[in-house]
Amino acid sequence: MEDLYATLGVSRTASVDEINKAYRGLARKHHPDANPDDPSAEERFKEISHAHDVLSDPEKRREYDARLAFGGRRPPRNGGPAGDAGGMGGFGDFADLFSSIFRGGGRPRGGGEDVMARRGADVEVEVSLSFDQAMAGAKVPVSVETPVACTQCGGSGAKPGTSPRLCPDCKGRGVLGRDLGQFAFTEPCPRCGGNGTVIDEPCPRCGGSGQTSTRSQIKVTIPAGVKDGTRIRVKGKGQPGVRGGPAGDLHVITRVSPSRLYRREGDDLVINVPVTFAEAALGAQVEVPTPDGKVKLTVPAGSPDGKSLRIPGKGAPRLKGQGRGDLIARLRVQVPRDLSAKQRDALERFAKLDDRDPRETLFS
Repeated sequence: MEDLYATLGVSRTASVDEINKAYRGLARKHHPDANPDDPSAEERFKEISHAHDVLSDPEKRREYDARLAFGGRRPPRNGGPAGDAGGMGGFGDFADLFSSIFRGGGRPRGGGEDVMARRGADVEVEVSLSFDQAMAGAKVPVSVETPVACTQCGGSGAKPGTSPRLCPDCKGRGVLGRDLGQFAFTEPCPRCGGNGTVIDEPCPRCGGSGQTSTRSQIKVTIPAGVKDGTRIRVKGKGQPGVRGGPAGDLHVITRVSPSRLYRREGDDLVINVPVTFAEAALGAQVEVPTPDGKVKLTVPAGSPDGKSLRIPGKGAPRLKGQGRGDLIARLRVQVPRDLSAKQRDALERFAKLDDRDPRETLFS
């Protein structure tokens, strides 16, 4: 079983602030944009993001900690052997058991039994953004598929003209008791799935679930500075909970179109700035576009092709932080192709005055 605390490099008693701080540092260090030559960077970044997603959510962390207490395996079922939980996506009966413990479902023998609430499933969607939207932030409509009561059966799940009947195993309670020594715990009835009723003839439209899907749109706020692949969590906008449980979360993944002008390196932006031979040799002031508008850039005399000049605070906004990155202007000296007679004459006279041999140190 993967140790998510070790993935983030924090202790098992770490606070949420400590977990968030560790995540931000590791995310910056291992982001694929900051490690273009490392093929394992993307996988490492996904592991870090997954660990943060679980440990920063109180309910997910509580269930994960409980699973750690069983060594990553399911507790015994009805006296049988423990089984492998199958990763973070396979909490299964383990999650139900420990949900009952933490919500008061575990009680001494003789206590009453309640149908357990369950958290709704998370939903993941992708949104497309222009580079300018990613820099400035935006509110974008997101289409989410949510369940609604089936109109054919009225939400009962039974074929029209028939009705669900009381589950003969749990007698309508939806749960069965489990004996674990000094304590008795409840678990969903396997026959009725915790509903308390059995459907003999399922509704042909919804297949007995009592629900069909509909699409609705919500507005999601995209913070300024997102990158391609940034994951934004919107709490409580996923699938509805079961039997009064909380709704799941909506995870929005941003897909950012590349910019015509800029290349992103972390929170810095890189732009190629064309300059003439004369501007590079003599020095000049040139205008450079930034996400906030044009600024004046001083080109030092004698600047070679490829020289980088940094403009502080004109890069991308920092996510979950303050300020912005820098704009890095990379000079590209343009060599004229078509010279007028006067230009050629001036360059020939310059060549005669310049008696330095740029290849002397290289070939001597």
